[in-house]
Amino acid sequence: MSSTIAMLLLGLGTLLVGNGLLGTLLGIRARLEGFTNTAIGTLMAAYFLGYVAGTFLVPVLIRRVGHIRTFAALAAIGSVSALCYGLIIHPVAWAVLRMITGIAVLGVYMVVESWLNEQAPHHIRGQVFAIYMIVTLVSLAAGQYLILTGDTGALVLFAIASILFTLGLMPIAATRVHAPQPQAHSSVSLLHLFWLAPLAACGAFIAGIVSGAFWSLGAVFAQRMGLPEEGIALFMSATIIGGALLQWPIGRLSDRYGRRFILTTVSFAAALVVLLALQVMYESLAALIACAFLYGGLMFSIYSLSVALMNDRLSAPGDVLDATRGLLLIFGIGSIAGPAIGGPLMDGFGPGTIPAYSAAWLGLLGLLGLMRLVLAKPIPLIQQGRFVLMVRTTPVALEMLPQTDVQPELDLPLPSKDS
Repeated sequence: MSSTIAMLLLGLGTLLVGNGLLGTLLGIRARLEGFTNTAIGTLMAAYFLGYVAGTFLVPVLIRRVGHIRTFAALAAIGSVSALCYGLIIHPVAWAVLRMITGIAVLGVYMVVESWLNEQAPHHIRGQVFAIYMIVTLVSLAAGQYLILTGDTGALVLFAIASILFTLGLMPIAATRVHAPQPQAHSSVSLLHLFWLAPLAACGAFIAGIVSGAFWSLGAVFAQRMGLPEEGIALFMSATIIGGALLQWPIGRLSDRYGRRFILTTVSFAAALVVLLALQVMYESLAALIACAFLYGGLMFSIYSLSVALMNDRLSAPGDVLDATRGLLLIFGIGSIAGPAIGGPLMDGFGPGTIPAYSAAWLGLLGLLGLMRLVLAKPIPLIQQGRFVLMVRTTPVALEMLPQTDVQPELDLPLPSKDS
């Protein structure tokens, strides 16, 4: 892997540490300021709304002013927004800022991922994509512990998040990279995806709901349980690290025993783990953290398994890329719905509603999986593609997927003269 790719990942990882801190800090601070859970869920959902909107708006901006100017403008907006949260304490203002932050972060990711695509030779794109996914989860997990470095009721932690956004730009700004040429992409009907692979499309939507609820309301849930800030950081990071460590073995099981069977099993298992967490959450912190770790591994795997299941239905690299983009949009819509619905439920029925809410959606996905196992003919294992670890990303990063590489031979090392 080249030094340029390493610098891009270092810069993006630093920025993600700040973004991980910011997401958890906002949930804690909102509770301290007396925001209702409905308000918290709504303003957190605005981030994902901005994220989805950014997938349409940012490419237009890139085509008009180029990657470099887009990167500089959106990075500055993200850094300023992080400070504004601490200066303007109001749910409506925060909702607007969250939407702006979602667009800005999406734009920064999109530009950096474009540069990664430009720099990564075809024969190592799969490795770069895997490293990028791991850097994403580890950085977000590390950001959770920064809530311990200052007073959550003061401006300082927002300033730290802003600083990290800015520091993340430095390795990237100091790297000599060519601005990639904007690429035109075709679109795919979301209804067609539900027809082509119903379980994959439903899996992406429900994965968005439960992960959106976790990212937006996980810290609020932990705080309302009475956990101290150390416990909140441990709870959030354990879930994220579980996602980083367990996705790969779960994916390998799906390569061996079939996507639908493993996706169905994982859905039911995740629902059972959540219900177990409800039983132990006031009894044992260690048991709760163990459940969080297992839940993270199972919950984060659902999106990856859904993408793999959809890709098994396709053959042409262009079709795989378009379908994966469609699943990402479905996932984003679910991420908006997750906290928007979960917040009012928490207001009405208490903090335990969020785990129960997630368990209900996961159980529904498991039932859909059982129906597909009974009614639909499975894809032979020999025809399955290779599982790839994934988290929420932008459509640009998907071009690094091995399944979407239409010209793998262009950058293969040349044979030596002696061979």
